[in-house]
Amino acid sequence: MEKIHKVAIFCIGRAVMFGVFAIGLVMLSFSFDLVLAFSAGALMTLIMSELLILKAYALAGQNPKKTEVWIHLSPDARPVGQSGAKVFITILKDIYLRFAVLSLQVGCGFFAFSMMLRLMRAIT
Repeated sequence: MEKIHKVAIFCIGRAVMFGVFAIGLVMLSFSFDLVLAFSAGALMTLIMSELLILKAYALAGQNPKKTEVWIHLSPDARPVGQSGAKVFITILKDIYLRFAVLSLQVGCGFFAFSMMLRLMRAIT
Protein backbone atom coordinates (compact mmCIF):
# COMPACT_ATOMS: atom_id res chain seq x y z
CA MET A 1 0.00 0.00 0.00
CA GLU A 2 2.98 2.30 0.53
CA LYS A 3 3.80 2.02 -3.18
CA ILE A 4 0.24 3.12 -4.09
CA HIS A 5 0.54 6.03 -1.66
CA LYS A 6 3.84 7.22 -3.16
CA VAL A 7 2.62 6.94 -6.75
CA ALA A 8 -0.63 8.73 -5.85
CA ILE A 9 1.25 11.61 -4.24
CA PHE A 10 3.45 11.86 -7.33
CA CYS A 11 0.59 11.81 -9.87
CA ILE A 12 -1.84 14.03 -7.99
CA GLY A 13 0.92 16.36 -6.83
CA ARG A 14 2.10 16.81 -10.39
CA ALA A 15 -1.42 17.73 -11.52
CA VAL A 16 -1.78 20.19 -8.64
CA MET A 17 1.58 21.74 -9.48
CA PHE A 18 0.36 22.51 -13.01
CA GLY A 19 -2.54 24.39 -11.40
CA VAL A 20 -0.16 26.17 -9.06
CA PHE A 21 1.97 27.16 -12.04
CA ALA A 22 -1.08 28.63 -13.82
CA ILE A 23 -2.17 30.50 -10.68
CA GLY A 24 1.36 31.84 -10.25
CA LEU A 25 1.40 33.11 -13.83
CA VAL A 26 -1.91 34.92 -13.35
CA MET A 27 -0.62 36.44 -10.13
CA LEU A 28 2.54 37.48 -11.95
CA SER A 29 0.48 39.15 -14.66
CA PHE A 30 -1.27 41.21 -11.98
CA SER A 31 1.99 42.14 -10.27
CA PHE A 32 1.42 45.83 -11.03
CA ASP A 33 -1.19 45.74 -8.23
CA LEU A 34 -0.30 43.42 -5.35
CA VAL A 35 -3.77 43.57 -3.81
CA LEU A 36 -5.28 42.42 -7.10
CA ALA A 37 -2.60 39.77 -7.58
CA PHE A 38 -3.12 38.19 -4.17
CA SER A 39 -6.91 38.49 -4.42
CA ALA A 40 -6.87 36.70 -7.77
CA GLY A 41 -4.47 34.09 -6.38
CA ALA A 42 -6.72 33.56 -3.37
CA LEU A 43 -9.82 33.13 -5.51
CA MET A 44 -8.18 30.71 -7.93
CA THR A 45 -6.52 28.71 -5.16
CA LEU A 46 -9.85 28.36 -3.35
CA ILE A 47 -11.47 27.23 -6.61
CA MET A 48 -8.70 24.66 -7.03
CA SER A 49 -9.33 23.44 -3.50
CA GLU A 50 -13.03 22.99 -4.24
CA LEU A 51 -12.26 21.12 -7.44
CA LEU A 52 -9.94 18.77 -5.55
CA ILE A 53 -12.68 18.12 -2.99
CA LEU A 54 -15.18 17.39 -5.76
CA LYS A 55 -12.68 15.08 -7.47
CA ALA A 56 -12.09 13.23 -4.19
CA TYR A 57 -15.78 12.55 -3.74
CA ALA A 58 -16.30 11.67 -7.40
CA LEU A 59 -13.80 8.82 -7.04
CA ALA A 60 -16.43 6.63 -5.38
CA GLY A 61 -18.08 5.92 -8.73
CA GLN A 62 -14.88 5.72 -10.76
CA ASN A 63 -13.25 2.56 -12.02
CA PRO A 64 -9.79 2.37 -10.39
CA LYS A 65 -8.32 0.86 -13.56
CA LYS A 66 -9.01 4.10 -15.42
CA THR A 67 -6.92 6.30 -13.14
CA GLU A 68 -3.45 7.63 -13.84
CA VAL A 69 -2.15 6.15 -10.59
CA TRP A 70 -3.24 2.67 -11.70
CA ILE A 71 -1.38 3.05 -14.99
CA HIS A 72 1.82 4.11 -13.21
CA LEU A 73 1.73 1.18 -10.80
CA SER A 74 3.57 -1.96 -11.75
CA PRO A 75 1.22 -4.95 -12.27
CA ASP A 76 2.43 -6.68 -9.12
CA ALA A 77 1.78 -3.55 -6.99
CA ARG A 78 -1.85 -3.17 -8.13
CA PRO A 79 -4.46 -4.29 -5.62
CA VAL A 80 -6.73 -7.16 -6.62
CA GLY A 81 -10.36 -7.82 -5.90
CA GLN A 82 -13.18 -5.64 -4.69
CA SER A 83 -11.57 -4.93 -1.33
CA GLY A 84 -8.33 -3.94 -3.06
CA ALA A 85 -10.23 -1.48 -5.25
CA LYS A 86 -11.86 0.05 -2.17
CA VAL A 87 -8.47 0.48 -0.49
CA PHE A 88 -7.08 2.00 -3.70
CA ILE A 89 -9.94 4.51 -3.95
CA THR A 90 -9.62 5.35 -0.25
CA ILE A 91 -5.91 6.12 -0.69
CA LEU A 92 -6.62 8.35 -3.70
CA LYS A 93 -9.41 10.14 -1.85
CA ASP A 94 -7.08 10.77 1.09
CA ILE A 95 -4.39 12.24 -1.16
CA TYR A 96 -6.86 14.47 -3.02
CA LEU A 97 -8.21 15.77 0.28
CA ARG A 98 -4.70 16.42 1.62
CA PHE A 99 -3.90 18.56 -1.40
CA ALA A 100 -7.29 20.27 -1.07
CA VAL A 101 -6.57 21.19 2.55
CA LEU A 102 -3.14 22.51 1.61
CA SER A 103 -4.65 24.51 -1.23
CA LEU A 104 -7.31 25.89 1.09
CA GLN A 105 -4.66 26.99 3.57
CA VAL A 106 -2.63 28.72 0.88
CA GLY A 107 -5.75 30.40 -0.51
CA CYS A 108 -6.70 31.69 2.93
CA GLY A 109 -3.15 32.96 3.37
CA PHE A 110 -3.33 34.79 0.04
CA PHE A 111 -6.66 36.28 1.05
CA ALA A 112 -5.35 37.41 4.44
CA PHE A 113 -2.27 38.96 2.82
CA SER A 114 -4.39 40.78 0.23
CA MET A 115 -6.63 42.13 3.00
CA MET A 116 -3.59 43.28 4.94
CA LEU A 117 -2.25 45.06 1.84
CA ARG A 118 -5.67 46.61 1.24
CA LEU A 119 -5.74 47.85 4.83
CA MET A 120 -2.23 49.29 4.54
CA ARG A 121 -3.25 51.03 1.32
CA ALA A 122 -6.30 52.54 3.04
CA ILE A 123 -4.25 53.80 5.99
CA THR A 124 -1.57 55.50 3.87
